[in-house]
Amino acid sequence: MTYFAKFACSLILVLCSLARANADNYQPSPLNVVTSFSILADLAKELGGDNVKITNLVGANSDGHLYQPRPSDVVAVSAADLLIFNGLNFEGWMSRLIQSSGFDGAAIEASAGVRKMYHGDEVDPHAWQSLQNIKIYANNINKALIEALPNRKADLENRYQAFIEQVDALIARSQRSFADIPIQNRIVITNHDAFGYLGRDLKVAFIAPVGISTDEEPSAADLAALIQQIKTKNVKALFLENISNKRLLQQISAEAGVSVGGTLYSDALSEREGPASTYLKMMNYNLRTLSGALK
Repeated sequence: MTYFAKFACSLILVLCSLARANADNYQPSPLNVVTSFSILADLAKELGGDNVKITNLVGANSDGHLYQPRPSDVVAVSAADLLIFNGLNFEGWMSRLIQSSGFDGAAIEASAGVRKMYHGDEVDPHAWQSLQNIKIYANNINKALIEALPNRKADLENRYQAFIEQVDALIARSQRSFADIPIQNRIVITNHDAFGYLGRDLKVAFIAPVGISTDEEPSAADLAALIQQIKTKNVKALFLENISNKRLLQQISAEAGVSVGGTLYSDALSEREGPASTYLKMMNYNLRTLSGALK
């Protein structure tokens, strides 16, 4: 074999080795995921890990009911590989945003398949407040991520199973912590009717002066009836919500003679340094706060 032939063979071997090394080290670009509000952003990050890049629309301590999309949201949605939203009429602005952005990628309604609750004729959108429901949310998101990233299926499945194990552990702890609280004592007042699904899970009656959307206003007659109900049922627990105006519940507290016991997180996570910066932290915080007050 001539010198040049030997050189060519050696060069081919080197190039093949480099190609194999590059293939072994190749990392696909993260999936560009847009989420409608902070709770879904956390779920997508928890389930997707480094496989996803999250752009979230409604941030921490912000009200998704009253949100008005910005021009930057149109740009973000138009560039998304996957759009994740709650559904159940929570994001009344979502269809307009999709239309104006021209988005034609994959989109999932994270709540699809939950056992719905209703407030009058309206579906209650706050299904994430149920730990049983959040397993359905996680399954929907996991399936969408695997469909988009089939080569990352093993990692995505491992992350999904780890999350479900944490949810199941929290369900077990919540059942133990509420087991010795008499049913007649499980009455809680909150700003708006956001905790129906949690109440169904734990057999807690959540009463609110405002319905399922924070853009509603209670009448004077509604407030008078609620205050009378608080006095009649000897309600001990009144809680503010992180996204709602505090003045209404403070007025009820003063007129009913019952103190406010703290803050619950309903439609949004806290800031990173707060007690509810992830979904699991939020639910753990809410459950500990509620059980402590009711006991």
